Amino acid sequence: MSDVAYQEDLMDEPADAGDISALNDVRPVPRISIQAFCETEGVAAPINRMGEDRRMAKAQTRVYMGGIPAAVEFYQTAPTPNLIILESTSGPDGLFHNLNDLAEVCDPNSKVVVIGHHNDVALYRELVKNGISEYMVAPVTIADMMSVVSTLFIDPEAEPLGRSIAFVGAKGGVGASTICHNVSWAMSTLFEAEVVIADMDLPFGTANINFDQDPAQGIAEAVFSSDRIDEVYLDRLLASCAEHLSLLAAPSMLDKVYDFDPDAFSQLVDVAQRTAPYVVLDVPHVWNGWTRRTLEQADEVVIIAAPELANLRNAKNMIDTLRKLRPNDFAPKLILNQVGMPKRPEIAVSDFADPLELEPIAVIPFDAQLFGTASNNGRMLAETDAANPVVASLSNIAKKYCETNEDGSLADPILRDKIANFEIRWSSFLLTARRAVDESKAQGGVSEISSVLKKVGTTLGQERAELLIEIRGLQGLGWEGDEFSDSELESVRGWLFGKATTIYGGSTEIQNNIIAKRVLGMLDHQ
Repeated sequence: MSDVAYQEDLMDEPADAGDISALNDVRPVPRISIQAFCETEGVAAPINRMGEDRRMAKAQTRVYMGGIPAAVEFYQTAPTPNLIILESTSGPDGLFHNLNDLAEVCDPNSKVVVIGHHNDVALYRELVKNGISEYMVAPVTIADMMSVVSTLFIDPEAEPLGRSIAFVGAKGGVGASTICHNVSWAMSTLFEAEVVIADMDLPFGTANINFDQDPAQGIAEAVFSSDRIDEVYLDRLLASCAEHLSLLAAPSMLDKVYDFDPDAFSQLVDVAQRTAPYVVLDVPHVWNGWTRRTLEQADEVVIIAAPELANLRNAKNMIDTLRKLRPNDFAPKLILNQVGMPKRPEIAVSDFADPLELEPIAVIPFDAQLFGTASNNGRMLAETDAANPVVASLSNIAKKYCETNEDGSLADPILRDKIANFEIRWSSFLLTARRAVDESKAQGGVSEISSVLKKVGTTLGQERAELLIEIRGLQGLGWEGDEFSDSELESVRGWLFGKATTIYGGSTEIQNNIIAKRVLGMLDHQ
């Protein structure tokens, strides 16, 4: 009988919404080896599920039963991995005894995480003091485990990764590429988000036509040279379609046969995510190793379907499969396109959505004139007829991606980090100011720290105004006009007012002199 805890696929049990939200921003884990030795199935199960998560695709995870004694026996003849996860139901004395035995056979470079059943702060401190990387108290969730692994093996100073969004049609000819390209254009133009589109339909891609581009190089060069792909090389292959929109175009000729391994596009997508906040993947309607892997690994999947039976069958199969492949992610999004086509019998929107257990995020009406004119002229729908309701629907989709995720958090990871960083510094400033006030009252006068606080407060006020303008985008740059709300107009005035705060009440230069003399003790000539 095998000592592996589970040999059957445990991924049919979906994660709850809390776990999915917590995992939403977890970065992919690098290529590491993880071995866990558990005593209970309640701990082994989430570790198994973690090992099957898309963010752990590069890591190798094995789960064994038997706890620390089994680990000691195992590593007498086997090398230790990058990370060892140990569950122990023993008390502190028994736990330390077992860990001492493990230390005799364990490589000192291996990180060790202990999952115990005793919530004891003193025990935690003693374990960390003795070299244990983390102590967790059972029960644990997949989100708990992923958070610990990320903390141990992902550089906290690393730049945030862009979000990958895969668009795929439930059937050929449903307009998936057109929707994909127009949503990407809206994200980049209306919301000034940096977007990279990858046209993954190498033999028959249409992105170069829709954007009126004919680049000499594109996605084919990136895929066939995956060993040399990096940010610099990728930048050379990108064609600029708009100020904030770049394209990895598909070839315009059929001079090659495009057969790929399942991981052929993985490196390309990884590099692209390091260069832009949004990477939009235009996935062709085929089912093979690399399309399956692409849809499995994407941060979000959008399925485009027409309201007829074959589309319903295909969409149902795709959604069910992706739910199994991505149990720790939200369900794919659904867009119904070509609704209301004349003389075509259609399935009602509600009847289409019911078996899928999904409400469409958009229902796009059939408009042959609009779509045909835009396509034949190499223009986006908004450039062809900005007032058309279809354009408004696509803009609303783009807005969903550029503003918030399903859990309500800001979708732009870079902007989210900027806001979080500002909030931390602003809270620290307010707490420091309160402390300074209390100290001044106790000393019977204002101390020189007031100059420091005035300078820092002024700087933070300016940063706040600039951040607010960045959040609003073009709507944050208005001076007058009915197209701007009162709060939007106030953004610009607040920014200008922030400049004035460096002058009145003692200029920044004066405060610098006070700080230099009274705080730093510098002389006039220094």
